[in-house]
Amino acid sequence: MSLLDRFRQGLKKSAQVLNTDIRDLFKQEGRLVDDEFLGELFAALVRTDMGGGPAGETRDEIRREFRGRVVTMADLLETVQTKLREFMAQDEVPISIAASGPTVIMVVGVNGSGKTTSIAKLAQMFVRDGKQVVLGAGDTFRAAAVEQLSIWADRVDAEIVTGRSGQDPASVAYAAVARTLELDADICIVDTAGRLQTQSNLMQQLSKIRRVIEKHIPEAPHEVLLVLDATAGQNGLSQAKGFSEAVKCSGIVLAKLDGTAKGGVVIPIRRQFDLPVKYVGVGEGADDLAPFNVDEFVEALFADVK
Repeated sequence: MSLLDRFRQGLKKSAQVLNTDIRDLFKQEGRLVDDEFLGELFAALVRTDMGGGPAGETRDEIRREFRGRVVTMADLLETVQTKLREFMAQDEVPISIAASGPTVIMVVGVNGSGKTTSIAKLAQMFVRDGKQVVLGAGDTFRAAAVEQLSIWADRVDAEIVTGRSGQDPASVAYAAVARTLELDADICIVDTAGRLQTQSNLMQQLSKIRRVIEKHIPEAPHEVLLVLDATAGQNGLSQAKGFSEAVKCSGIVLAKLDGTAKGGVVIPIRRQFDLPVKYVGVGEGADDLAPFNVDEFVEALFADVK
């Protein structure tokens, strides 16, 4: 499957919502753009999880351009897609690589967001590019998490640093960076235990992990990636806020875009927190990680609306 096809598969739910709702707006050949129409359009856009802000701005753009005119679905779609591309515009720089020495990536997120699998996919991507990768198993409170990451490390040919059960995660992060320097490896990816963004003591622990990494390499971590479950809906906004405040996230990996998700939530996150979507998980395999592309994302979102 091409990347566009994978996006289409992942955004199937959002596309179906738009397909049904927007078609319902045009039961006749054309439709007068009045208050009733604009209200129905706003509701349709909100149901993609893009939130009231972007949906309202899109509605207002349609009002400015077409109010009092009879429009077709094609007229509407071109304006909506252009507006969404504006919302999502971002530089395509998947990972900020260190100018010298190893690049350190810290990965954070809530429980069950897809962190471990996303780390494995990142590691596979770097190994495939000929880079030596060290993983730090910082989720020391769940033996299953360490075991799962160890299996992935073996599978993708990456080194892994683990600690004792219940060991301070910051010490594991420290050891992982030290091992990366010792091996003169290219990439160090530090896992962290999943936690809710509302658990202030655990969020402070993340800040400690970041400080410990900085002791080894002052400019590290070079990336702090928030793994966001594409099915999180508007709760994703709260996650982005909480984790960004704790550890200064630099980007998002949108996981589980697997045909059941409504991926529109990345639009308000991009707008509100200026966090770029760096990668998208488009399947379960180690190779199923794709760099995010705005044009293909928007095209896939409207794939079924013709």
